[in-house]
This record gives sequence, C-alpha cells and structure tokens, in this order.
Amino acid sequence: MPQLNPNPWLMILLFSWLVFLTVVPLKVMAHRFLNDPTSQSAKPVITAAWTWPWH
Repeated sequence: MPQLNPNPWLMILLFSWLVFLTVVPLKVMAHRFLNDPTSQSAKPVITAAWTWPWH
C-alpha cells in the first residue's frame, strides 16, 4: 500500500507546518486596518431604569 510509505508524506507534513508556523502568522500580524475605529461621542450613555414589573 503506497499510502503507508511515510517518506513523501512526512516531508509534506513538515513543510506545511513550517509554512503555517512561520509565514502565515507574519502575514496576519502585518495586516493593518485602513481606518482605525474611533469613538463617536465622548458623552456617557444615560440609560433609564427598568420600570416593568417582573410577574
């Protein structure tokens, strides 16, 4: 059975993990947002108390 031969598959596994652990995190961490989120208002939000009875 050729699928039990570990020679080609072991190297493919090792190289794929090498790519996943080195190249991909660098690409993800280098991503920057074009527009940084800013808060819309500096005023605190005023909420009303809950007035419904709990029956």
